[in-house]
Amino acid sequence: MLTRKIKLWDINAHITCRLCNGYLIDATTVTECLHTFCRSCLVKYLEENNTCPTCRIVIHQSHPLQYIGHDRTMQDIVYKLVPGLQEAEMKKQREFYHKLGMEVPGDIKGETCSTKQHLDSHRNGETKTDENSNKETSEEKQEEDNDYHRSDEQVSICLECNSSKLRGLKRKWIRCSAQATVLHLKKFIAKKLNLSSFNELDILCNEEILGKDHTLKFVVVTRWRFKV
Repeated sequence: MLTRKIKLWDINAHITCRLCNGYLIDATTVTECLHTFCRSCLVKYLEENNTCPTCRIVIHQSHPLQYIGHDRTMQDIVYKLVPGLQEAEMKKQREFYHKLGMEVPGDIKGETCSTKQHLDSHRNGETKTDENSNKETSEEKQEEDNDYHRSDEQVSICLECNSSKLRGLKRKWIRCSAQATVLHLKKFIAKKLNLSSFNELDILCNEEILGKDHTLKFVVVTRWRFKV
């Protein structure tokens, strides 16, 4: 089978952000045209514009941020292709949180520990038998199953009902993973209120309807950025 080596610079145009010209970080894709950018770059751009930076197609007249989504597959590809990029990004994020005197989110800690263990095992020339590998995999899986995302960065939310047709929740304050989406919240509320469909619900923040695919971290960054 013939193999052909491709230089990284040959594909740079496909894995870099048009706005900052750097490699994609937290890759985010416009659903209308499928062009991809760094999330921070795109969010900042869409604060003043409503068109795609690449093709200039109108994303949405008034709420373009609802029509973009995290592209995990693209981000995984970029991290695999560019040596050291993920480790460098994790280091920058840790330094950012330390500089602000804030606790480093669990997902960043997890990425760092996982990467360090992987590198250390290779440096030391360690090899594991299939039996030990299967045992560790089983233990890791059990630990993950019992974790329920408690090691993720957490957000606290107040869910208030502003409709006369719906009763409010008994407990309106909830705490959950920042990686949870608005759709997760819809399903949670529908279950608590015994609604036949979560599609009957709209979740608003600052009088704006939130897109179902937005993560809560994204909502915090884009809707509460200027709050004190």
